[in-house]
Amino acid sequence: MAATGDAEETQLQEMEEETGMENEMDLDEEEGLGIENSDDEIDDSSEDENENEAEIQRLEEQLSINAFDYNCHVDLIKLLRQEGELPRLRKARQKMSELFPLTEEIWLDWLKDEIRLTEEEPNREKVYELFETAMKDYICPEIWLEYAQYSIGGMGLPGGMEKVRSIFERALTAVGLHMTKGATVWEAYREFENAILVTVQPPPGSVPTCEQQELLNAQLERIHTLFRRQLAIPLMDMDGTYAEYEEWSDQGVSDTVSQKYKRALQQMEKSKPYEETLMIAEPPKLAEYQTYIDYEQKEGDPARIQIIFERALAENCLVPDMWAKYTKYLDRQLKIKDLVLSSHDRAVRNCPWTMGLWKNYLLALERHGADHHTISDVFEKALNAGFIQATDYVNIWEAYLDYLRRRVDFSKGESTLTLESSRELEELRAAFTRSLDYMKQDVEERFSESGDPSCTIMQVWAKIEALHCKNMQKARELWDSIMTKGNAKFANMWLEYYNLERSYGDALHCRKALHRAVQCTSDYPEHVCEVLLNFERVEGSLEDWDAAVQKTETRLNRVNEQRAKVTEKEAHLALHEEEKTEQRRRAKADKKNQKKGQKGSRPGEKRKAEDKDYEDEWGEESEQPPKRHRGEGDQGFREGGGGTEVFMETESGLFGRRAPPGRRQERPGAKRGQQVAPATIWKTQEDDPEQRKDDCSVFISNLAFTMEDPEKRLKELFEPCGPVQSVRPVYAAKGFRGYCYVQFEGKASVLEALKMDRQEVDGRPMFVSPCVDKNKNPDFKVFKYNTNLEKHKIFISGLPFSCTKEQLEELCKDHGTIKDIRLVTNRSGKPKGLAYVEFGDEALASQAVLKLDGTVLQEHTLSVAISNPPRRNTADKPGFSRPMGAMMPRSMVYGSRGKGRTQLSLLPRSLHRQTGSESKAENGTAPKPTGGTSGDAGFEAQAKPLSNSDFAKMLFKK
Repeated sequence: MAATGDAEETQLQEMEEETGMENEMDLDEEEGLGIENSDDEIDDSSEDENENEAEIQRLEEQLSINAFDYNCHVDLIKLLRQEGELPRLRKARQKMSELFPLTEEIWLDWLKDEIRLTEEEPNREKVYELFETAMKDYICPEIWLEYAQYSIGGMGLPGGMEKVRSIFERALTAVGLHMTKGATVWEAYREFENAILVTVQPPPGSVPTCEQQELLNAQLERIHTLFRRQLAIPLMDMDGTYAEYEEWSDQGVSDTVSQKYKRALQQMEKSKPYEETLMIAEPPKLAEYQTYIDYEQKEGDPARIQIIFERALAENCLVPDMWAKYTKYLDRQLKIKDLVLSSHDRAVRNCPWTMGLWKNYLLALERHGADHHTISDVFEKALNAGFIQATDYVNIWEAYLDYLRRRVDFSKGESTLTLESSRELEELRAAFTRSLDYMKQDVEERFSESGDPSCTIMQVWAKIEALHCKNMQKARELWDSIMTKGNAKFANMWLEYYNLERSYGDALHCRKALHRAVQCTSDYPEHVCEVLLNFERVEGSLEDWDAAVQKTETRLNRVNEQRAKVTEKEAHLALHEEEKTEQRRRAKADKKNQKKGQKGSRPGEKRKAEDKDYEDEWGEESEQPPKRHRGEGDQGFREGGGGTEVFMETESGLFGRRAPPGRRQERPGAKRGQQVAPATIWKTQEDDPEQRKDDCSVFISNLAFTMEDPEKRLKELFEPCGPVQSVRPVYAAKGFRGYCYVQFEGKASVLEALKMDRQEVDGRPMFVSPCVDKNKNPDFKVFKYNTNLEKHKIFISGLPFSCTKEQLEELCKDHGTIKDIRLVTNRSGKPKGLAYVEFGDEALASQAVLKLDGTVLQEHTLSVAISNPPRRNTADKPGFSRPMGAMMPRSMVYGSRGKGRTQLSLLPRSLHRQTGSESKAENGTAPKPTGGTSGDAGFEAQAKPLSNSDFAKMLFKK
């Protein structure tokens, strides 16, 4: 059998030699096809090399300053690989591998480069070591296949066959359960064994010996076993493997294998929907992976739970929550030391900024009995990881101090501690001292705060000294230091110290602590005084009681005086503000009365003044009126009585006013002053309101007032969305008002029209929104952008107004996949210098914030942060029923569109003052309202048309 094995290895060596000769011939052919470069090409290449060398030096210098710059490592490796600097490239890869787990692509490039460099057999061990290092970062089927393929090349060496099989078996253990990629490893293993089978088969026509037959049978059994093992595992396309086994096996498929195959097939069908969801989902697929993980945890197969976690982490290696869930599962369920500790190590290497992962790593090391040196090294790495909050350093120090405290055996007291325990106690005290110095120097210098305002570390130290070491003197010194750090004014701190003295000290120090607490506490002095009196009731003498009563009374009297002064000062300030507000209101009212008096003193100019008021309220400089929706009695511009009656439906209801006598609405394009016959007055709506359909209409706004023939222009603009039934522009005294209604023949066209929202028309963004009656739908929102925290999107401010989307994309594309860019503009289409950039996932957005914040673009310094827009004010919604007139001054009562002049209800000002029983009109006392002024009833009352004589009576009533 040994002879047969030697023959087998000889054949394999011949196969390798033939493959090597073919590769050499290919290389010779490629060299023969080479073309000499011209002098120009050589000069260009030398210039590129100089630029690349300068960039390499810059990256190396930047890494010497900040070794944790991940993108800088990647860029350096890429440039060195282009330049062919193999020694420097290997060194750069090793440095990055020490700090971060490398991605699958980086590892494959590194391994392939090393394989080409180490063609001699003695160097194969170095490549094997590199493969073993790569296996520790992520579970990647492609790397395992590359590892197995490389080991096949050394099969002719002593023990080469066993090594190949060992690597394949490890690969099956690691990734054989991978639902989509595991089958490739199984197939590669079978192909290898089939190749071995060919070498051990006897030549045709010859009779095999007993040893040859045994070797042949053993090889056939290996292949049978691989088929059986694979068919018992749920994998995608496993029916093809079953058909292949039926064709390959001369004996057919046994019933046992068929039953296992059917069970695996059923399990695969259950998991198939989750796999299909992952295939169609876009990165980072966190929700899809979490759903898949929850399903596998309910099924309860530890191996399958582990593989789905590994798959999720391979695609989301920078998500701390995913690592925390995985390590928590391993800590509580599997509890396998090597697996648990390696996973914790990978977690902190991927997300070193997350304190919770380091804390769990320290606990896992202690739980699995790691030596003290290892735990201390991990803690030192945690301190250098660069946490983003000062409190993170406090928490990691607490975790390490807890570990050091558990090392000390306090069971026999400090006086009877062993030599080893004494050293551990001294190390604990030294660690406490070092932690306080670290907080005072390093943390405060970086964050401008210690992160531990309550001095929790010092409190724990004091308790340990009092409880375990019976050293109350040291505990009191620590508490004196705590109080000098600004904690003496808090009652809870004094009560904590009092409880420590009560438990481990004496009555004298308890009394002393409480007396100091009464003197210094400013937040809850009554509670501290009560504790002192209760203490004296139990412990003190009559003299102690009298002293406590006198001290508490004196302190409480002083506190009450201070509180009274503060209350008086606040009341005075409030009164002063009210007086200033009243003065401003009176001044404004006097100014209006004076203006009206001037109007009344010049009868000949009455019509001109009224016309001017009318133009001020309807002029071009005013804001656009709110959207007008179909409601009862809404007839647009219509004729009636002696003047034109103008109705306007706002977000709060229907209001109306009459145009000044003699002033008629002009047809669009008509000259100013040209008289238009009443029969030719243009209307904004069709005569039959029943023909209007809001569900088939869209509301168009923010159009230019100067647009020529809006009906024709908008019809041409929206015809690609579907058949247009009508276009209803809205006109006022001076012409087109910049908004209109477009009604389609079908509802499907509305969806297409909404996609044209914010399309630029005549240099302005055109707003397209659904046509919704806000009286019936008060909660309807037109604002389509999210107003909550969006972790995958960044907000950039300080942009130059000339910045374009292309320039912004060029700036941000190096930091990750960009899904969308939105430049913020005002209503006229002019940029505001703000933008939102949406990335593929939260990790990319966080990295972009760190890299782009403070960047200078066209001499403008950019401010970058995670998108978190301010919430929109709910009080501004239509239908908000709070009586605002009673809550704030009239000058601060705004409508649903803020401070705009279009908030006017188009009624005389005297009617606007009826918000209370003592409201005054501009020219006299207004009648008391007969009903509520808020709600629909009040609006209906205000919407009642009034004649010119009614207006005159209200305006000139004395």
